[in-house]
Amino acid sequence: METLLYKNTQISYSDSGKGTTIVLLHGFLENKTMWDVYVSELSKKNRIITIDLLGHGETESLGYIQTMEENADVVHEVLSKLRIRKAILVGHSMGGYVALAFAELYPEKMKGLVLLNSTSKEDSSERKKNRDRAIKAVKKDYETFIRLSIANLFSEENREILIKEIEEVKIQALKTPLQGIVASLEGMKIRKDREILLHTNTYPKLLILGKKDPVLNYEDNLEQIKNTDVELVAFPDGHMSSIENQAELLTVLVDFFKGV
Repeated sequence: METLLYKNTQISYSDSGKGTTIVLLHGFLENKTMWDVYVSELSKKNRIITIDLLGHGETESLGYIQTMEENADVVHEVLSKLRIRKAILVGHSMGGYVALAFAELYPEKMKGLVLLNSTSKEDSSERKKNRDRAIKAVKKDYETFIRLSIANLFSEENREILIKEIEEVKIQALKTPLQGIVASLEGMKIRKDREILLHTNTYPKLLILGKKDPVLNYEDNLEQIKNTDVELVAFPDGHMSSIENQAELLTVLVDFFKGV
């Protein structure tokens, strides 16, 4: 584990391998350990950076609202410290929102973009209300909120099949402090729509969706890539493709990176 200070806040990251730089960004209630299996494989031919986003893992919280832009600045700070000029960003769920914010703020640093179970669209009004409900729920009963939230990320069938894996995700999620959870929910709620980035930028882009994703409706999310050059890969399961479709996802990522 390596660290740096950003606005008096400790940021935790890892750096391994040599070659094209790939930055792996975890989702809400996750941390950089979600990528461990991928790092061991991908670092054989690439330089892999993983970062604990604000209020997650071993990175401290920063304020009551942690915006996607603030997280993008953290990513930029890590790349600057490591003197990395360009990178491919891979973001799972909230990590995808951060990758898009980074792409908007630092377009010259982008070599490629992968949105994994994520979307360029802003929250709908209903989704914003759900974020507010989530904030109340986690303040009321932290542990129950996390346990229910994690189980609901998987397709219904996989909730029965992947019991051990889901329990491990819950264990990692329970390391996320209350402040980090609330601040991230607030930040996701106010994030802007960045669909334009999928239409205008020329670097390679890949969208990976789950057809039974309980969080992001599959059909709705196809809309954002109409009339774009964004490559689409659809898996048959839920929101946690990194676990539900691990071997297939690794193959898809390796193939994509070869073409960038």
